[in-house]
Amino acid sequence: MPKHAKKGTAGRRRVEFRLDRPGAKAVSLAGDFNGWNPKAHPMRRDDRGVWTRAVMVAPGRYEYRFYADGQWCNDPRSSAKCPNCFGTQNDFIVVSP
Repeated sequence: MPKHAKKGTAGRRRVEFRLDRPGAKAVSLAGDFNGWNPKAHPMRRDDRGVWTRAVMVAPGRYEYRFYADGQWCNDPRSSAKCPNCFGTQNDFIVVSP
């Protein structure tokens, strides 16, 4: 599940997303904060196989998913899920002011 960090500029907040996927070759983050573009936020893998990416967002509710090696996947650490128009589920976060 993402964790909140420091407050950013103009009321925006830094939110860090993490995915433990050691065997993945490429992972990115997509959601309504980036137009669901899987190329907009590529993630970086550490030496343990944990992929991370921080984004700056204004307070609000945001749906997201990970795109790992060409497949959409959910955040296994998130319990906040909602249905999407494809018959699957998205994860979501609420960023407080």
